[in-house]
Amino acid sequence: MSLLIKICGMKDPGNIREVATLEPDLMGFIFFPQSPRYIGENPEDAMFRQIPSGIGKTGVFVNAEPEAVLLHSKKADLQFVQLHGEESPAECRELALHELQVIKAFRIDASFRFELLPQYAPFCSFFLFDTATSAYGGSGKQFDWNLLNRYEGPVPFFLSGGISPEDAEKLAEFSHPFLAGVDVNSRFETSPGIKNIALLKEFITTIRKKT
Repeated sequence: MSLLIKICGMKDPGNIREVATLEPDLMGFIFFPQSPRYIGENPEDAMFRQIPSGIGKTGVFVNAEPEAVLLHSKKADLQFVQLHGEESPAECRELALHELQVIKAFRIDASFRFELLPQYAPFCSFFLFDTATSAYGGSGKQFDWNLLNRYEGPVPFFLSGGISPEDAEKLAEFSHPFLAGVDVNSRFETSPGIKNIALLKEFITTIRKKT
């Protein structure tokens, strides 16, 4: 089975429409005002309605109150919520109880404590492993994927953090029993929030052919 492909961080309606034609498995929209890829306080409903139903609409939130996450999720008809801050297992549980699929992101470096993850497992559909930096994603930097040898499951995960067009072959060779998909963002952009469609198309074709 091919890796799931999640494209994150779009904010322009025309670019969103173009990305959707590539048929990624998930598209992520950032509801974090401090991000250069922030979708805006009141994004147009039509922006989300144009996305085919087969693509999982994902809202990315950072330390937001569950009530705010639920409000945005209903307005944008999100199927997934990605929690990219220091959210607790209890917050994940609250959102999962509202029939949202929760993706909990963790920032990985050599000091990361994988033993903390089981407490999140009952409430998360996926984990997402990103590079540990002072920011919340979009750094363009990779971490050492070998660190994930310490992850023993059971929650499937997205691999994230500085993945570039040149990494397609490397991803095809990377193996982990709980690897579900790949999350791409800043290395496929012409400017923050605007994706390079040609690069994405080539990357998606390679990933789906070789994994």
